[in-house]
Amino acid sequence: MSDSKVVLITGASGGVGRGIAQSCGAAGWTVWIAARRALEGARVAAEVTERGGTGHFVECDAAVAADVERAVATLVATSARLDGVVLNATSGLSPKPVVFTDVPIADLQDHVAVSLRGLHLLAGAVYPHLRTSAGSLVVLTSEAGFEGKAKLSVYAAIKAAQRGIVRSLAREWGPDGIRINCVAPLAGTPAMDRAFDMDPEMAARVLGRNPLGRMGDPETDVGPIVRFLLSDDARYLTGNTLMADGGSCPIT
Repeated sequence: MSDSKVVLITGASGGVGRGIAQSCGAAGWTVWIAARRALEGARVAAEVTERGGTGHFVECDAAVAADVERAVATLVATSARLDGVVLNATSGLSPKPVVFTDVPIADLQDHVAVSLRGLHLLAGAVYPHLRTSAGSLVVLTSEAGFEGKAKLSVYAAIKAAQRGIVRSLAREWGPDGIRINCVAPLAGTPAMDRAFDMDPEMAARVLGRNPLGRMGDPETDVGPIVRFLLSDDARYLTGNTLMADGGSCPIT
């Protein structure tokens, strides 16, 4: 593993983001947890420290410009540099199954605010610091963005849009030495559990096509893949989407 990094992870108060933070902590990295839930975020920061890293929490709503700017400024003022960023924050409506024509406009706006506006805000705030460090940005997307999902059409559209932005930014930021990639995970999380509860047949569909026959673990299965993309070992990878899904998605 390469030298210690200073990384920022949005939406890391639980689920996949928490697992990524824990994995980065195990590598001895400094990890900033940017999330709305202060109690849970502080707990994850403590877990990072327990694993050998240095954990910090900063309260942040990924869809609010002032919050994003303040979070990045706080990180840089304290840690003096920024080497990697993970956009993990997603709308709380993501697992909610809705027929497309019944999706309320307010729900559509929430998806856009968190996942697209959030990406735009975060990219603008971290760009000068990643340019200085020749750093890396990783966006958590989904296999839904490749193949679509019945009753999750807005979520699928948002995730596909994120991939389009990432491929474009890879070309824009490459000359500045910044790498940007996506990871599409399939992991056992509270959000996935809620999705299974709302669609009882979903679990059978998901696991029925998984060659490894199990859900991934956020810390031990997904975390190391994201950590790799943030590390110097991935210095020649940009514009890609890695499918951390146990082989579930037939599109590679």
